[in-house]
Amino acid sequence: QVQLVESGGGLVQAGGSLRLSCAASGSIFSIYSMAWYRQAPGKQRELVAQVTSTGSTYYADSVKGRFTISMDNAKNTAYLQMNSLKPEDTTVYCCYSILRREQLETPRSYWGKGTLVTVSS
Repeated sequence: QVQLVESGGGLVQAGGSLRLSCAASGSIFSIYSMAWYRQAPGKQRELVAQVTSTGSTYYADSVKGRFTISMDNAKNTAYLQMNSLKPEDTTVYCCYSILRREQLETPRSYWGKGTLVTVSS
């Protein structure tokens, strides 16, 4: 059983910072990528940032220059450092990962339950 558990969400004033963590636990052979998605009410789900096991990263235009994603392979944990937060960043952030539980298994995707980020103006 693989679980993704997010932490680090909360309430912050505009211009402030938060650091989200996503820890993958359970029987894990290898992680291909970890990512953060968000979906505000009435909007489509958005891929915020992604990092691969080799260190390649992707950022949505809306967060470039403000957010930084990283991954600690030894801890199976991804981080999202969010700086210069804006009220429009307010929503639930969910962790997503593609990984294998065993060497010969086809990679599968997993979701966390999410952590709420609220940015006040």
